[in-house]
Amino acid sequence: MTARAADRARYDRATAHLEAPLALVDLDAFDANAADLVRRSGGKPVRVASKSLRCRALLERVLAMDGFQGVMSFTLAESLWLARSGFDDILLAYPSADRSGFAELTADPKLAAAVTVMVDDPAQLDLIDAARDGGREVVRVCLELDTSLRLFGGLVRVGARRSPLHSPDQLAETARVVTGRPGFRLVGLMAYEGHIAGVGDAVAGRPLRSRAIRLMQSAARRELAERRAAAVRAVRAVAPGLEFVNGGGTGSVQHTAAESAVTEIAAGSGLYVPRLFDNYTSFSGRPAALFALPVVRRPGVGVVTVLGGGYPASGAAGPDRSPVPYLPEGLRYDPQEGAGEVQTPLLGSPADDLLIGDRVWFRHAKAGELCERFASLHLVEGDEVTATVPTYRGEGHTFL
Repeated sequence: MTARAADRARYDRATAHLEAPLALVDLDAFDANAADLVRRSGGKPVRVASKSLRCRALLERVLAMDGFQGVMSFTLAESLWLARSGFDDILLAYPSADRSGFAELTADPKLAAAVTVMVDDPAQLDLIDAARDGGREVVRVCLELDTSLRLFGGLVRVGARRSPLHSPDQLAETARVVTGRPGFRLVGLMAYEGHIAGVGDAVAGRPLRSRAIRLMQSAARRELAERRAAAVRAVRAVAPGLEFVNGGGTGSVQHTAAESAVTEIAAGSGLYVPRLFDNYTSFSGRPAALFALPVVRRPGVGVVTVLGGGYPASGAAGPDRSPVPYLPEGLRYDPQEGAGEVQTPLLGSPADDLLIGDRVWFRHAKAGELCERFASLHLVEGDEVTATVPTYRGEGHTFL
């Protein structure tokens, strides 16, 4: 029996008493992935990206482990909820226009002490001040450095369109605006290199493309390391009390941790290891989050149909955004139908061994987005479900 076949048997046994569709997290794999992130971070604390987990119980589990410290959140509403739930070190990774949320933040000392907001434009400070509604608490601020690689005088750009602050001088000027404005305190700097941390460099069947990606990422790492160090020096000259410099992502942990200017690493997807993280040379993890769909039809030889399955991930639309049939091995989508809203045909010889009511296990393309489809996660240890915990959705929250 292969390792994957053994996992399938184990998951089937553990969840035999449950109705599918269902989602699980293999805690043995989850914990092993957490340990690998800590190993790769080289002693620098790992801040957990909540959008990759979207489950309060699992955030608590990983933050109880040595080597992890703080949460990187994705909306202000989520940040405030986590702070009220007892999390006390929350970095909001994206600027917000949530006026009611800012009114709450600036009126509550506990929330203001726990949450750091992201700023890359003075107009965002104006919005926060206009939303205060009498709130006088000082707002903790983090600036974001644009990490994109710009070539040929800016004619070619590689990287996500995030912050407009690309140069050290731009960061320093914005830092002066923040530090000179009453009601705000500059405490951090963030730089997320998504074109390095979030792009696989070993694409199956694409050796030339993979080599091109590796060359790009190598050049981008060198350029960013120099520019990030200069940006940190420039900002510290304005705000000597800067508390943290955050960088990285699951795919670049060890490279970012090697930069002396960086004080902490952000990561989250590496705990679940969704399918998009199969294509990396820098690390390999164990798939920890899966979902099961029941077989409901057998339309013919070599075909079964499962219930539901159309759970695409965000990003540019393409086949790599679909979940992948994982267990049993050897199943594939019908190219004319793909993953459907209410049913999904699957092709391949393993289909002939599946009966009505049997399960097919899938891996989602990205990490936390799976939790927007399920209200709970069944936590598996060995071949038992040892706990069932709510996702954000299960707790009544859909923050985006």
